[in-house]
Amino acid sequence: MVMPTRRNAFAAAFALLTEVSAGAQNKPGPPGRGPVFQHDLPNITMADWQVTVSEVPYPPGRVGQTHHHAGFVLAYVLEGNVVTKISGQPERVYRTGEMFYEPPGSTHEVSRNASSTEPAKLLALIFAKKGETLTTPGPADGKR
Repeated sequence: MVMPTRRNAFAAAFALLTEVSAGAQNKPGPPGRGPVFQHDLPNITMADWQVTVSEVPYPPGRVGQTHHHAGFVLAYVLEGNVVTKISGQPERVYRTGEMFYEPPGSTHEVSRNASSTEPAKLLALIFAKKGETLTTPGPADGKR
């Protein structure tokens, strides 16, 4: 059996993101534009892990509840603008084509559509051990 490596898992995930983002754009970006996102990764083994990729719609005015994820998350804004605050990070508006990272053990404190009139949509890649509950309401580590 071939053991999964971070490099292989991320190569597959970013290949998927490249395909999706190319389809989400109205026109192709300039060749050789450079990376969309770069971030250090947690030092973990990925044996018995999987990636789950989901579209997350944000209708106009949607405000998400505080939640956390098993493992870690990479999120790519497919359309619109999304306001996000992850524990330990400043609140920020992410626009179409931008990404953010949720480290293991963090809480997604703010998650809302920046617009009350236009929809937004994320592509969320959740990397977690197989069988884990991917999204749980409330803060991580039972902090309330």
